[in-house]
Amino acid sequence: MLKGIVIAGPTGVGKTDLSIKLAKEINSEIISADASQIYKDLNIGTAKITLSEMREIKHYMIDIVNPDSDYSVGDFEKEVNKILFEKENSFGTKSKNIMLVGGTGLYIKSVTDGFADLPAKNENIRRELDKKSLEELQKILKDLDEKAWSEIDLSNKLRLVRAIEVCRLTGEKFSELRLKNKKNNNYKFLKIFLTRNRDELYERINLRVEIMIKNGLVEEAKKVYNKYRENLYKISSIGYKELFLYFENKISFDEAVELIKKESRNYAKRQLTWFRKEKDYIIYNFSEMSESKIIKDILKRWKNF
Repeated sequence: MLKGIVIAGPTGVGKTDLSIKLAKEINSEIISADASQIYKDLNIGTAKITLSEMREIKHYMIDIVNPDSDYSVGDFEKEVNKILFEKENSFGTKSKNIMLVGGTGLYIKSVTDGFADLPAKNENIRRELDKKSLEELQKILKDLDEKAWSEIDLSNKLRLVRAIEVCRLTGEKFSELRLKNKKNNNYKFLKIFLTRNRDELYERINLRVEIMIKNGLVEEAKKVYNKYRENLYKISSIGYKELFLYFENKISFDEAVELIKKESRNYAKRQLTWFRKEKDYIIYNFSEMSESKIIKDILKRWKNF
């Protein structure tokens, strides 16, 4: 069995810098596991890595679809396993190692633990559900599958639609079906989770939002708003949906910025909750340990993994 490394953690914790340094140490390529960085045009608000930051480390799963596309965790799992299969079968060449880096827990889990074989999307059902409001979809899902309703991001219309779609197509509960995982690769993963003390993490997130604003997030979000105006409800990435409200004069600019900070902190909190429930993760706290020491310890574990 081949081996890889997972570098997970909440938004703003410092995954990118550490993963680049670690990738150089172990001759690795990086697969991004970020549900927002797969989208084209969403750069500043997703803290997408730049070509200069990549430092010649090959990255996968960045800028692969338009932000109004119906892209699911199942699509991600299939694409990543295709990459892993190709690397596994690169006969005659010295294949590089693989690191899975990001904060989208379900994306990572679909690769490391497997993903349920759920039905393909149904355009007729989606057209019907797309016309309904967020509140109507929440009620439909609660009636069909209360457990899924209690676990899902109720502000994410795409995820609500997908859960309802699966329930209707199978006659079963989405919350139960998605636990019937099937692993489709021959990799075992050393799982690393990076964190910081809450106050420090939240301070970093607030500062990062301010830097994004200075670096042109508003202008970028305006271009996205104009380009995808017909399907804006499909774009739920933090930093964009809040500014869309500002563009529509529903909130002030200052309110939009504060909302981005708040949503980013809440997202980090959800990420921390998710990964703390997962098994087999080795936890490193940047507030208690330097980056260089963390890398050194990971390398020692990797050697014996």
